[in-house]
Amino acid sequence: MTHRFEARLHFTGKLATKIYQRIAAVDAVKGQWRIANTLSPQMVRRLKTSVIVTSTGASTRIEGSHLSDNEIKALFNKQNIKAFKTRDEQEVGGYLELLTLVFEQWRDIPFSESTILSFHQKMLKYSDKDKRHKGGYKFGSNRVEARDSEGKLVGVIFDPTPPHLVPKEMLELIEWTQAELKNDNFPVILIIANFVFEFLAIHPFQDGNGRLSRILTNLLLLQAGYEFTPFVSHEKIIEDNKADYYLALNQTQQSWKTKAEDLSGWVLFFLDVLNVQSQSALKLMQDEPVDLFLSDMQQQVWDYANTQDTFSRGGAIKATGLNPRTVSHALRKLMDMNKLERLGQGRATRYRVRS
Repeated sequence: MTHRFEARLHFTGKLATKIYQRIAAVDAVKGQWRIANTLSPQMVRRLKTSVIVTSTGASTRIEGSHLSDNEIKALFNKQNIKAFKTRDEQEVGGYLELLTLVFEQWRDIPFSESTILSFHQKMLKYSDKDKRHKGGYKFGSNRVEARDSEGKLVGVIFDPTPPHLVPKEMLELIEWTQAELKNDNFPVILIIANFVFEFLAIHPFQDGNGRLSRILTNLLLLQAGYEFTPFVSHEKIIEDNKADYYLALNQTQQSWKTKAEDLSGWVLFFLDVLNVQSQSALKLMQDEPVDLFLSDMQQQVWDYANTQDTFSRGGAIKATGLNPRTVSHALRKLMDMNKLERLGQGRATRYRVRS
């Protein structure tokens, strides 16, 4: 008998064409990245750090956190303190550590039920409110609700699996996913999309399901060979399209566990996110951004330069408030990188951004 997961992944007609065109576009970047990746070690380090911060901010804000990326960056730089005062900081601290672990050790992490339970415990390790249930499946109802920026209820997204059925359904999902990742019945992206949706539909944990689904997405994509994953935040793309994210989940959940399950809404959204992510990664490979090679103070000079048609060293000093030596060093570096050109000599010297 055909498994219901398999039945809902068989697409036909124009819908199949749409889906497989999107998959082909992502897979093309996957291949190009492996063959032609020329990112410098310095850029790799800075990009991964930037994405860890950006992804943590986006993923936790989707679930209601209010910390900005700058606040999260400050926490990341002080991770050794391990003292997070507020609920938002506690949730961010765990996500930062877990995503770092995934980016650094994904080759050695088995995809299994024990890994998922361990990830949940690690993600909530600093969260005081989650002490009772972290690392274990839910014990009570956890209907998924969508709320606006003021916290008002705007709709119900999921009415998930009741607690007593969670272990059985999770085992079925994990075993099916493990088996399908080893054969060629379906494109691996469809297998991952199916896992993420079903995981969210089951909603196996009392809290943290959305955040954990995005951590697991990173892990599964990396293990499937999409090695551009740590260089562009898919969480940020979802945050920027939060309304469509909820809509896709809501629409797909309407037919969940019926005889005519329709996963197309979620699959198309998921593939659109991966297409934006992969194209952004391709652009990185083709055109390394200047700011990844600059210190924070050098970045201030570069930001100022981009607001001016031409400018002087004195103007940059006055605008940024940096000391003259720092500005001079930044100007030399930007010229060495062929991003600025110098006009004139001596006191009449001015600079402009190369077009």
